Amino acid sequence: MHCKLHSKNSIQKGVNPICSLVLIALSLFLNNCKGNGDIADAYGNFEATEIIVSSEANGKVISSLLENGQVLKVGELVAQVDTVTLYLKYRQLQAAKNEISVNTRDVLSQIDVLQEQKNVLLIEKKRVENLIADSAATSKQYDDIIGKIKVIDRQMDGVRAKNLAVLSKLESINLQMEEIGYELSKCKIINPINGIVLQKYIEPFELVIRGKALYKIANMEQLELKAYIDGTQLVQIKIGQKVKVFIDKTEDENIQLKGTISWISPNAEFTPKIIQTKQERVKLVYAIKVLVKNDSSLKIGMPAEVKF
Repeated sequence: MHCKLHSKNSIQKGVNPICSLVLIALSLFLNNCKGNGDIADAYGNFEATEIIVSSEANGKVISSLLENGQVLKVGELVAQVDTVTLYLKYRQLQAAKNEISVNTRDVLSQIDVLQEQKNVLLIEKKRVENLIADSAATSKQYDDIIGKIKVIDRQMDGVRAKNLAVLSKLESINLQMEEIGYELSKCKIINPINGIVLQKYIEPFELVIRGKALYKIANMEQLELKAYIDGTQLVQIKIGQKVKVFIDKTEDENIQLKGTISWISPNAEFTPKIIQTKQERVKLVYAIKVLVKNDSSLKIGMPAEVKF
């Protein structure tokens, strides 16, 4: 069939309808042929491991450096909970410990005095034994000395028992001080990972309790693209495989990134409702995850395409 192209004016005046249909069909065919080479193997959205940092102390937030979108380093101090009550308890325990230490020294000095008395009696006992050998002393004198030595031994045992009780109390106070020291350290909110603050939940001077969420943070240096494939594509991929990832640059252009398959689901599932039509949602698919290094252009929830 010979179709003659007409100018705009000619079309307005009237164009062979068969020629028009042919031109339209040809245009659609060419567009489809052009797009088939660009069809991705999988589609999905970027995710990141989000961590919610919670308070491990009770009290008022006396300072906070948190802001949404703030870049934080691991080990960085981001907030401080009031420590006055804990500090006063620590001081009380310190005073009690000092008092017990003084009592311990007194007990030890009593043992020293008793030991000196016993040493004198032992010398006296030796002298009486020599006198008895020379028939210059009586057995009663010897028995009296032995009795005094036994009394001093019992006194020393009592003082030692008293000292053990004091030392036990001292150990208890030391443990309480360690516990409060640990609680004091938890009043400093230390950031656990390198990342970006996605959402903060506190402001300075707010009261917090143990377990209250303070902020949410995620490491954005490397994101995971969670995508879905059908069963026929499983033979094309494996964990550790390098793939191409595409994100939108403009309406007609994409940005290509490098990715690595890090996980393949062992179980099939129905296609997530948020990414496919009703007809596609009834299909069984397998989830995969692709690690992609973030050049600061990737955001959580951003859609992307994968080509194997």
